[in-house]
Amino acid sequence: MLKYVIRRLISTIPTLIAVPIICFLLTRLSGDPTELMLPMDASDEARTAFRALHGLDKPIWEQLLLFCENAFRGDFGMSLRFGEPASTLVLERLAATTELAVASLGFAVLLGIPFGVIAAQRRNSLVDRAIRNAVAVSQAIPSFYLGILMIMVFAVGLGWLPTGGRGEVSNLVLPALTLASGLVPLIARVTRSCMLDELRRDYVRTARAKGLKEYIVVWKHSLRNAFIPVITVIGLQIGALMSGVVVTETVFAWPGVGRLAIQAIYARDFPVVQAVVFFFAIVFIVVNILVDVVYALMDPRVRYQ
Repeated sequence: MLKYVIRRLISTIPTLIAVPIICFLLTRLSGDPTELMLPMDASDEARTAFRALHGLDKPIWEQLLLFCENAFRGDFGMSLRFGEPASTLVLERLAATTELAVASLGFAVLLGIPFGVIAAQRRNSLVDRAIRNAVAVSQAIPSFYLGILMIMVFAVGLGWLPTGGRGEVSNLVLPALTLASGLVPLIARVTRSCMLDELRRDYVRTARAKGLKEYIVVWKHSLRNAFIPVITVIGLQIGALMSGVVVTETVFAWPGVGRLAIQAIYARDFPVVQAVVFFFAIVFIVVNILVDVVYALMDPRVRYQ
């Protein structure tokens, strides 16, 4: 396992090199940040000085070489908007984004897996149809619309929860549920499908014939075998979760990396955008490796070459 993890880490090096370079080139296509960072009546001298200060007056290939040299040391440059190191800005907001992502994933697992198991256990019943219809509606509603709707109902209308911001546990509920709303339906559907396959297998009939209680057969034996494909789905959807963070943090004014990315994109703050994209790339890589490791822990038959 250790050798496999080391090989996977080595194989990610080309990705970690390509992602910042591609992001660098794409951000330059958005235009000159001088037009946004300086007032419209700024003099030509001020514009020239701004470009020289941030290295925007150099040829694009020279900017790229300088960026690569600094990025490999973890230095993505100074934010054009905040005047602070871009990597520092990302790290300052990392805790907020991690808190929101973990809470959302927890909600998604706690809701999606029981829904899927119950729907499979009561296949084609009224409960099964109700769960399938509910998750279909949940997946069809865009997260930004659902977030605004939840604010109007639970924050403005009922006054139960705050409209946004970070601080108390209550501030976390609405954004976490909004972000989890897109993941719950997928987990529920995959869990239901896998559980239906497991419940038809011989070991389930044998366990029932031995007189084991139904909840032990379903929740202990069947769910454990059905959970392996669910892990794959959860791991692959971490990427969708991180992309959803950008929208959710903006709707709820959550001070995380996603909101920072939106602010940086609007301001053409190249260093911050590049640092955020690099951070998301690392998250993808780490999650994929962790999913493979969990595979082996849950299923001893898995062997890595």
